[in-house]
Amino acid sequence: MTRLIVAAGGGGDAVAAAMLDAALYGDQDRAVILTYSWDRLLVDPTPGPRNPSDFTRLEPLTPSVWSVSAEARPIAPAGSTLPRLAAELPHTFALIDPRHGAEGITRQLEELVRHLEPTSIDLLDVGGDILARGDEPTLKSPLADALTLAACCQVNAPIRLLVAGPGLDGELPIDRVHSLLGPLVHTFTERDTEQVDPILEWHPSEATGMLAATARGVRGICEVRDAGLPIPLTDEGPTVHEVDLDDALSRNELARAILSTTTLDEVETLSREVCGYSEIDYERNKAAWLKDQPAETLDPTTVLSQLDQFENMARSRGITHTTFRHLTEVLDLPGSQREALRSLLMETRPEQYAAPLWDLITIEAGPPSP
Repeated sequence: MTRLIVAAGGGGDAVAAAMLDAALYGDQDRAVILTYSWDRLLVDPTPGPRNPSDFTRLEPLTPSVWSVSAEARPIAPAGSTLPRLAAELPHTFALIDPRHGAEGITRQLEELVRHLEPTSIDLLDVGGDILARGDEPTLKSPLADALTLAACCQVNAPIRLLVAGPGLDGELPIDRVHSLLGPLVHTFTERDTEQVDPILEWHPSEATGMLAATARGVRGICEVRDAGLPIPLTDEGPTVHEVDLDDALSRNELARAILSTTTLDEVETLSREVCGYSEIDYERNKAAWLKDQPAETLDPTTVLSQLDQFENMARSRGITHTTFRHLTEVLDLPGSQREALRSLLMETRPEQYAAPLWDLITIEAGPPSP
């Protein structure tokens, strides 16, 4: 039995797809996960999504679909989390190629459907930004989700749209997301996170990290992103809801605008017209800025002192948790220091680790700071 899960936005959605597959189907044959290779700049300094020409040792599945195995490698300076995911999870990760717009992704899906003859096809989005109109002031990254939505709506096969962790991406007001959700499909539990817990030790996805944390019972307000966005961690956090695919397309103006696109440049142009921006432009600008920043080294004494100041200020704002990505940002460390920061904090203040988040409230006496 073969299932196909399309990770709507790539990145953490691919990890959530593995969670969903394990939760709903257990140890049965693992699903094929179709996903972008589109990671944050701390992983991939090259803006925008990767395509097959950015990798070595990909394996063909169909004429236009390649799988990313553990042996695949991104070609420098590009980076990708997919080879490591393939090494640590039992799923097949197939690469979405956005170079040919929505029509190209539709072609990939049609080829996979013919090749796999899947028993089910799910389009999975963590947070719910796939339900955006396109003009919401809080919306930051609509392009990837709009592309997969546009493609899925043109495939002649039944596809179920699922939203996991409503509101956890911070892209839409949480009450707006809730008003658009359909039936409850599943509520993740701590047991459902077991397979991906080791992944979330290193994977930078904040939304999927919060999804797993809420499944483990973490509640509060988590501060994320470089801007310090507060995200409520509630009982709705670990839920998965179905949403009508056609209704989502009717609502998503960008997805409708790009239905017939044949290049990524067209998609970007229409995103600028509909939403007022392209998120790849934001990545280009930030990558250029980061390139000019001096490399910072991690000094434990300085970092722990700055951490104390940040935690005191965050608690005064009512924040209870944060992510290691956000800590890296607020401590002015380069993304390459994220793992070193995490190791330092786990060694000196392990009681504050609320997997995979950092707890700002539970503070006990620990070993003295170096």
